[in-house]
Amino acid sequence: MDNDEAMLLALKIAAEASVTSGDVPVGAIIFNSAGEVIATGNNKRELHNDPTAHAEIVAIRIAAEKTGSWRLDDHTLVVTLEPCAMCAGAIAQARMPRLVFGAWDAKAGAVGSVWDVLRDPRSLHSMEITAGVRGKECADLLKEFFEGHRER
Repeated sequence: MDNDEAMLLALKIAAEASVTSGDVPVGAIIFNSAGEVIATGNNKRELHNDPTAHAEIVAIRIAAEKTGSWRLDDHTLVVTLEPCAMCAGAIAQARMPRLVFGAWDAKAGAVGSVWDVLRDPRSLHSMEITAGVRGKECADLLKEFFEGHRER
């Protein structure tokens, strides 16, 4: 599965989940080295009243359960929005070697915008990061969501 194809799936998950849960439209997928999707996640903070239920965390929990290991060291995470500090920490703790994200998060991004948790030279884990994949589409989905909420 290439980055573009994976991001299209993450965008679809984000859009669908936002309608059903009313949460911010962020979608994540995790696939293994064979290109098989192991887990998907979307924001569920509003749905579960859980501040940790970000799309990445939801997907990581599912992937760890499915694989029977917290070490996802041969998996790739694709997410529509730059991870926050909490999610960046979880990604590093899961030992994932690759992260792909779409839109930058100028307010809370922790993979280059506000902080750079995953590429900090003091980090114990290093990974390959690809940013901006279908970034405009990812940003537009978020913009439409927030514009709709401000009008209410």
